[in-house]
Amino acid sequence: MSMLSPEKQSELASRIIDGKAIARALTDQIGREVAKFVEQGNTIPGLAVVLVGNDPASEVYVKNKAIQTHRVGMRSFMHMLPQSTSQDELLDLIAQLNTNPKIHGILVQLPLPAQIDPVVVTNAIAPHKDVDGLGEVNAGRLSLGIDGIVPCTPLGCLMLLQSVHKDMTGKHAVVIGASNLVGKPMAQLLLKENCTVTVAHIHTRNTKELAREADILVVATGKSGLVRGDWIKPGATVIDVGITRVAAENGKTRLVGDVVFDEALPVAGHITPVPGGVGPMTIACLLHNTLQAARATSSSTSADASS
Repeated sequence: MSMLSPEKQSELASRIIDGKAIARALTDQIGREVAKFVEQGNTIPGLAVVLVGNDPASEVYVKNKAIQTHRVGMRSFMHMLPQSTSQDELLDLIAQLNTNPKIHGILVQLPLPAQIDPVVVTNAIAPHKDVDGLGEVNAGRLSLGIDGIVPCTPLGCLMLLQSVHKDMTGKHAVVIGASNLVGKPMAQLLLKENCTVTVAHIHTRNTKELAREADILVVATGKSGLVRGDWIKPGATVIDVGITRVAAENGKTRLVGDVVFDEALPVAGHITPVPGGVGPMTIACLLHNTLQAARATSSSTSADASS
């Protein structure tokens, strides 16, 4: 961008969706709502995060979650378990957290060690405390269009899209990546917004051609630099979920997405950067989901008391 005129640089910069700013505004709003919720006599919302093993990236992420949880006035309950933890030991802990009235949200950090089945663990979390929205009950609710807890990353992507599009009705949305974590729930959210949705995956033969037809392109494959500038329809909105650490020229490392940003920026109407796009929204939406879970518990308790 440095070789361009100041006017062109400004025009290109205006296309970048600032996930940090949107996430900051959301967490500020959540902080105000938490304060009001507690002032009304409700229990301070509590989030339990469980980390098994000592993966450095996960440790940093989990600590950041704790910081943000405290920042909005919630309680953070950290459980750091050794790599050797058995599946039964983890399930015992989840059972305790499920019945703890101080805890409204439970998140087990993925990935888990090989001896633990993530599907079994995720489904052991009580649905009303499943703030990651990955259990079969909340996944089923999303698929059926019933209110439930929506997975944090797709929810964050939706909010980023809504910052650009007030109405997505009739737009062709292409999701590249069909994971349970992002791709599938993202497709469901876009269907709910009345988009026409195409999902591409590892076996899709014409992904580039499909991407070129997209008014909205969401890329979540974990394959850095997969989507080039000529994959993008002029004026399309691009949400890049991927994040990979690669070697930089100075001997250090840098974070890149699934989309080649410098190629995509001149073509796209709007695009998220990596870092600073989807990532900050994931934690903000985790806090959003925890507050929603606390409100649901409060409403349920009030209903039980009045009956």
